[in-house]
Amino acid sequence: MPGAIANRIERIKRGEDPQLIARLPSGYAILANQQPLEGCCMLLADPVVAHANDLDDHARAAFMRDWLRLGDAVQAVTRAERLNYLMLCNQVHELHGHVVPRFASEDKHKRLMDPFAAYDFASARRADALGQDRELLAALQRELKSD
Repeated sequence: MPGAIANRIERIKRGEDPQLIARLPSGYAILANQQPLEGCCMLLADPVVAHANDLDDHARAAFMRDWLRLGDAVQAVTRAERLNYLMLCNQVHELHGHVVPRFASEDKHKRLMDPFAAYDFASARRADALGQDRELLAALQRELKSD
């Protein structure tokens, strides 16, 4: 039975996901559903695997390179002070990497915490690629095209 990431990739392939930033060699860069901090993104591995250890050396290198490219784009567009890269795969058992921008304007205690501990992602603002996040999405798309 396909999981959340596999289902999301199928929607992307059908052109039904407005949060798609770019197709990269290792998968799909997307605007994350929850935006507790503006610019949260994810890289979804394609083909879908359970975790990074299921990839061969070439695919591992490609995923890491793409994940960092996505981070470069997030940092350039959001002007984040730093980035958190998280690859958890314990709740959703399909490889995906989070890129979470961190800002100097955050509460000083939260800035030092894991973003999933500092912020309630489940109740965070939903991404709106066709509305509020349209410019953010377009800027991320331009940034990934330019490198």
